[in-house]
Amino acid sequence: MIDEAATWQRLAALLPRDDALQVMDAGNIGEQEGGLSQLVSLLVRQQVVIEETMRAELAVLAEAWGLWPSPLGPGIVQCQGDGCDSLLRLVEHDGDAPMTGPTVGLAPELLLVPWIACTESGHLLTRAHTRGTWGDLSCLPEHYVILDPDRSTAIDLFPPDAGWDALSALRRLSDPAPEVR
Repeated sequence: MIDEAATWQRLAALLPRDDALQVMDAGNIGEQEGGLSQLVSLLVRQQVVIEETMRAELAVLAEAWGLWPSPLGPGIVQCQGDGCDSLLRLVEHDGDAPMTGPTVGLAPELLLVPWIACTESGHLLTRAHTRGTWGDLSCLPEHYVILDPDRSTAIDLFPPDAGWDALSALRRLSDPAPEVR
């Protein structure tokens, strides 16, 4: 299980001390949305180098507080990556149409948007949306779905309030199976 408070602290620690304290103070007094906005803004403005796994965690943190994909998605994507190999990688939207539910064995009304890839196992965490009456994707996902490395089968489905659980499951898929003796 991923500890959201510890993630918040690790991300804030990337900033200079005074900025980090302001971000942590915002979280401590219940102003997570403002603190996250400030964190992302400072990371981008100060060109702080951030590990790819931390960018993925930041995206899930923003999602948990209703700030992904908008308004914080573009800023998180702009955060300067370290260019090193990493277990997780945030998948930047490239304008491709989402995958349809039936292509991976799910309901036809679901549209899957790639979100976070596991570089070790090849699995992909997606956000499953429906199409709103206005023609665009629903603002919030209906589910989080982990796809197999071929992107042909949904292997795990999570409810809309379980982004951290989905990320933890994605991480576990990269762990080698224990040897049986």
